[in-house]
This record gives sequence, structure tokens and C-alpha cells, in this order.
Amino acid sequence: MKLGAFSVSLNVKDIKASKAFYENLGFQMLGGDLSQNWLILKNESCVIGLFQGMFDKNILTFNPGWNGNGENLESFTDIRDIQKQLKASGMKLLTEADESGEGPAHFTIEDPDGNQILFDQHR
Repeated sequence: MKLGAFSVSLNVKDIKASKAFYENLGFQMLGGDLSQNWLILKNESCVIGLFQGMFDKNILTFNPGWNGNGENLESFTDIRDIQKQLKASGMKLLTEADESGEGPAHFTIEDPDGNQILFDQHR
């Protein structure tokens, strides 16, 4: 099962202060929109998303179809196939993607400690 690019999505209180903090650690802008209160930053192979006011907790994120630079992969496991495999193994899903659709979709699960994991396919 290919899960795609991995990042940590951080719930931040002040996106400008968080941006400055992570830039001081060597992170550089990869994408996002400061006016919409979300940014994607990268330092070597480490990718973090900063999100102000969009969700309550930090989230582990997988993006099927993307590499670590947010570029499209030629071959990848579609999010609906990942969801079907997880459901077949008995995994409980918090939200589900429409399995009859195609293209962009997302679903979420939670690990045993309550950490949310987002699977977010953009294409």
C-alpha cells in the first residue's frame, strides 16, 4: 500500500509567529496561502503544514499521488483502494471517501492514542 507524501499538520495559534519560528529552523515555503491561514513548509525531507483555525488537534497527513515536494506521482495507490484495504482489515474510519467516485477525496482514522490521521488525495 503506497500512502504517498507524509507531513505533520499543526494546529497553530498565530500562523505568522509559527512561520517565523519554523523558518528559523531552516524550513522554507513549499505552498499554501498565508491570507487563508495555511502554509506548507519543508526542510530537506521533513514537511509540515501550519493551519490556523482549521482543526482542533495536530494531524498526521498522507497525500496519495504526491511525492515529498507536492509533485504528482506517475503511479500511486488510489485513496479509495487504501480505504477499502483498511476497512477489510477491521480498521474503524472516522470519515470516509465516496468509494464510487474518482479524483480528489479524503478520509480519516484515529490511532489507539487518539491521534488523527488524514488521508488526503488531491487529484
